Amino acid sequence: MSEAPARPTPPRFQDHGAAALPAVTLDTYNAELRTPDGFLGDRASSRAFRAILEDWRKTLRAAGQADPLGEAKSADIPRKRLDELLADGAPEVAGLVHSVVEEFAQNLAAVLRALLQEKDWQGTERIVIGGGMRGNRVGELAIGRAAMLLRAEKVEVDLVPIRHDPDEAGMIGVVHLAPPWIFKGHDAVLAVDIGGSNIRAGLVRPHLKKAPDLSEACMWECEIWQHRADRPAREAAIDRLCAMMLDLVRKAEKRDLHLAPFIGVGCPGQIEPDGSIAAGAQNLPGNWESSRFNLPQRLRNALPEIDGHETVVVMHNDAVVQGLSQIPWMGDVTRWGVLTIGTGLGNARFTNRPR
Repeated sequence: MSEAPARPTPPRFQDHGAAALPAVTLDTYNAELRTPDGFLGDRASSRAFRAILEDWRKTLRAAGQADPLGEAKSADIPRKRLDELLADGAPEVAGLVHSVVEEFAQNLAAVLRALLQEKDWQGTERIVIGGGMRGNRVGELAIGRAAMLLRAEKVEVDLVPIRHDPDEAGMIGVVHLAPPWIFKGHDAVLAVDIGGSNIRAGLVRPHLKKAPDLSEACMWECEIWQHRADRPAREAAIDRLCAMMLDLVRKAEKRDLHLAPFIGVGCPGQIEPDGSIAAGAQNLPGNWESSRFNLPQRLRNALPEIDGHETVVVMHNDAVVQGLSQIPWMGDVTRWGVLTIGTGLGNARFTNRPR
């Protein structure tokens, strides 16, 4: 498919990937911690967790012991199943899961120590942990154990799991990319969360009347596509995303839900002010870092108007957007960050702005 013709540039609230956001200043994001053996963050991703699980199973088999997880591939065992085995499994099975959790927690603590030594991360008072690992008991135990390891080393930082469901936080956070006045007279906003395995599109209700600080913002409707299983080309992925958005608009119209003329997007990588992606999109289908590709423009072309007004699209890094969902509960600290554990390891550090 050829590139869609460009439309006139609509009014913007801020550049894509901006540092000055309505409630916080973004100090840094997408930090890459390199070691002689590669990226340190690769040791604390969801892939790393699966690799540790597989290594422990191989160790048992090499010692002539039966694999308590049977013939299933480590990559195919749901974390929910590991939660069940941890709670109700035989002692040796629970012991296997505990061993995996402990090793992963050690790796996570090492990543956090290195991150906190970075210049832009010094003075961080709290780190919110999001991403897929946050959504299960095994992941929460790993986070808790990493917190204990850091505390034992007198590393002064508070680790907390992200408040929202991690699958929803990356969309709820988009309400903090726009000034609150954009939502007046409207009931919801379109949100897009692009990940290395899934693409989500949803409708977020800001509920400003209930809570002006956006603490009551919540998902109203969501569609998800596991693109990794389909291995689509980039254009096919964008077409699918646009179809998901248009379907959500139709659902809103049927329910008489008035959408704000705003689309917030979280996407992996280093986001440039013009909406291009400089680097870090290697897990997405096709070449998203091409100088000829601009996702916000493509989304505007698919949905040029919402509720009779020209659509504004603002895109930021997906870890940044997930962290923004936590803003209402960060008022008791000044400097805080987010670490998202998923296909990759996202991160961002914020400083609260005077309210």
